Amino acid sequence: MANNPDILISLLCSETRGSVSAFKELAYIKRGIDAVEHLFRVAAGLDSQILGDYEIVGQIKQAAKFAKEKGFIGTFLERLVNVVLQSSKLIKSQTQLSGGTVSVSFAAVQFLRKNVVNPYKKKILLLGTGKIGRNTCKNLVDYLKTNNITLINRTEDKASELAHELGLEVASYNDLEHHLQEADIVIVATNAQQPVILKKDLVKYGEKIMIDLSIPHNIDPSVKELSHITLVNVDDLSRINDETLQKRAAEVPKARIIIAEHMKEFVEWYIMRKNVPVLKAVKQKLLDMHQSDLFLSVNSNPVIPFQNHNSETIQKVINNMAIRMRQQHQPGCNYIEAINDFISSSVN
Repeated sequence: MANNPDILISLLCSETRGSVSAFKELAYIKRGIDAVEHLFRVAAGLDSQILGDYEIVGQIKQAAKFAKEKGFIGTFLERLVNVVLQSSKLIKSQTQLSGGTVSVSFAAVQFLRKNVVNPYKKKILLLGTGKIGRNTCKNLVDYLKTNNITLINRTEDKASELAHELGLEVASYNDLEHHLQEADIVIVATNAQQPVILKKDLVKYGEKIMIDLSIPHNIDPSVKELSHITLVNVDDLSRINDETLQKRAAEVPKARIIIAEHMKEFVEWYIMRKNVPVLKAVKQKLLDMHQSDLFLSVNSNPVIPFQNHNSETIQKVINNMAIRMRQQHQPGCNYIEAINDFISSSVN
């Protein structure tokens, strides 16, 4: 937090390669309640690049923890982050805003589940065990309940490590042609700059489903011309993701209601926090009155000492004052009412 956004912008740019001018051109600045609402929306996944993506929540937690350890997070920001995380958790548990998984690796599994009978019985060849290949492999095991998978990677150690972890087979890249022929389903998730599987490689083989998760394409698009081959690429899989995103979008109104409720709670806390100095001052005044030799004259009657008061009575008066301040927003009048409450309690 900063009173002037230029302070934060300069700090961020001093620790990165970006320039201040580029940052101001690409970023946006929010102040006050708009900034608070933005944090709620981001933590809920409403402003994520992919609707409903909760990965940012972990980053918020990590940033808040780091700031607190370094002494750079105050009461206001700590309270805000806590309420934001509560809201995010409730949205995740009570809505389907994060329902389904929006990724090409999961979409590939969804495609197989919808279009292949008993996919767990098919021989699957996974070419490429980088990040996407690894995620795809785990999804295949988890959702198709199959271990009938052979892994091939140019760096064989990576494939061997993953195969050992999941109980799968691993093969050498030099044996690609043999395993390509044997497989019913071939998934390619390599990072080559040109196709590694060509149309001519598949002409003599039987029916296969080929899934290309690579950008640029690592399976020659002309493979679609072969009648016995079903080729699916990232563009095709994105349509499956679109269906998931539509379902998520329908949950947005529910998420907004939860955010509104938590924002109201936070704003009420903030308003009361501004009244803390007044409440403390009144409490101290009542304590001073209680501990002094002050006496009151009520309707010219004999004086009545404040001997019946204690800290619990004073706190009760302060609590009532806080409630009235929150409801009526009249701190001056409530100050006088608190004094009257204190005085009248001595008579009763």
